[in-house]
Amino acid sequence: METAPARPRQPVTPAGTATAIRTEGLRKVYRRGQDTLVALEGLDLTVAQGEFFGLLGTNGAGKSTTIGMLTTLVTPTAGRAWVSGHEVGADPVGVKSRIGVVPQANTLDRALTVLDNLAFRGRYFGMSAPAARRRALELLERLGLAGTAGAKAHQLSGGQARRVMIGRALMHVPEVLFLDEPTAGVDPRAREDLWQLIGDVHAAGQTVVLTTHHLDEAEALCRRLAVIDHGRLLACGTPESIKAAGGARSVITVRYDADSRAVEDAARRTPGGPHEIVVDGPTVQVRTTHPDGVLGHLVRAGGAAGLTVRDATTTPPSLRTAFLTLTGHDYPVSSTHLTLPTKRIVEVSQSAIT
Repeated sequence: METAPARPRQPVTPAGTATAIRTEGLRKVYRRGQDTLVALEGLDLTVAQGEFFGLLGTNGAGKSTTIGMLTTLVTPTAGRAWVSGHEVGADPVGVKSRIGVVPQANTLDRALTVLDNLAFRGRYFGMSAPAARRRALELLERLGLAGTAGAKAHQLSGGQARRVMIGRALMHVPEVLFLDEPTAGVDPRAREDLWQLIGDVHAAGQTVVLTTHHLDEAEALCRRLAVIDHGRLLACGTPESIKAAGGARSVITVRYDADSRAVEDAARRTPGGPHEIVVDGPTVQVRTTHPDGVLGHLVRAGGAAGLTVRDATTTPPSLRTAFLTLTGHDYPVSSTHLTLPTKRIVEVSQSAIT
């Protein structure tokens, strides 16, 4: 373990706002034989009490590793972290008593009823049997699951199971609620229901930390976001400030009926630059802060080269385009949405923020 700093730095939070989470130089390295994987590199982060905070990144970016360290499940290689004023490394018991965690995987006890899954968690945190049962029934009513109290956990749908896991995490009234990909694997309707539930939990005063790879989820729920990529923090702020960081760009995509290398030179002469041009098979993508006239230029260039346009889209500046600007690679919208793999960068005249 690397030596921790002698004294913690002061957290950066709004005046008069208490700090729920603070990290300093948090780092995690996994080693297997001669191989080394840096899962998180020097994370400095502050989350205010009562805030809805999101960790945004693709799979493998370092989000779950961060949550694992903040919830005492993963031991940092270096750095320090505090949750509700308790240092994670020095006082893990104090941290655990003040947090609720909803992991990605379904960890409900399949042999127990829904009610017992919640009540047993309350007992684990020192509640009497009658008090735990009352609290469990109250939460199930609030979650819209009162009718499932006697059902076994394995009889629940994916969305219902997620709701029960959130209820279980809230049994002991934690100060900070961690949600690690809470809508993973649930259908769109269940996702919307979970969004409403999580929003209601936060509206009641709960500090919530959410990891997600759904951009719409992050933008709909989070007051502030941290963008993590390959273990590094690239940006932190409101969704609006992240969009503005470095000038989030419009993305113009044209797909022709044949290999687009025939229009490569013309694409590089697209007016209004500087632009970033990406060519991949039949597709040309232009990422730019000056989109006017770009699409028409690409259509005309294709016609001059004997190509027919099969599809053309213009995506205005958004959290997705901001992510692309920050990381240099596109964001997978969902498992069912076809996204453009950026295999070959032809010209980069404006570098991504690092």
